[in-house]
Amino acid sequence: MNKILIIYAHEHHKSSQINRAMVDAVRDMDGITFVDLYREYPDFKIDSDAEIKRIFDHDIIIFQFPMHWFSTPALLKEYQDKVILAEHAYAPEGKAFTGKYFFCALSTGAPKDKFGKDARNNYTVDEFLRPVEQTMRAAGMEILPHYVIYGARFAENEDRLDPHVKGWRKLLKQVRNNDFGF
Repeated sequence: MNKILIIYAHEHHKSSQINRAMVDAVRDMDGITFVDLYREYPDFKIDSDAEIKRIFDHDIIIFQFPMHWFSTPALLKEYQDKVILAEHAYAPEGKAFTGKYFFCALSTGAPKDKFGKDARNNYTVDEFLRPVEQTMRAAGMEILPHYVIYGARFAENEDRLDPHVKGWRKLLKQVRNNDFGF
């Protein structure tokens, strides 16, 4: 069974609907380590040695966050700079995290039809995530398909929220069991 590390970055966790529900749904799952960056590092002073050890201790690394202006929240970018690209974790001649898998689990405020060519946001979510993917590839990780919840601000009722949360739990169970066919 794969060990999963979820690196969570949401500045406004308490007011979140979809991300808070996703977090609550998986906190009790076996084999998952959950790190809330804004709670653990409110001063942005990330302990890179401790975080690198966490990555080495896990098989699948997930960044969970709400998309902020077509990118990750600031603290998650700081995490990438201090941990993934740390001198002793990544070097031009080496790939410290070879054999690890990575993907993002993110929410967007806009619905899916607002992303892509000729749409309001011009690019797909996958296109916006290319810098994150390439950073993880540079450290040796293999990229899996991202889990995207579009229009999170409209997912207020259980009819919309429940399927996303159940899908999230199902996906995590799959990847824990080496089932990457999603």
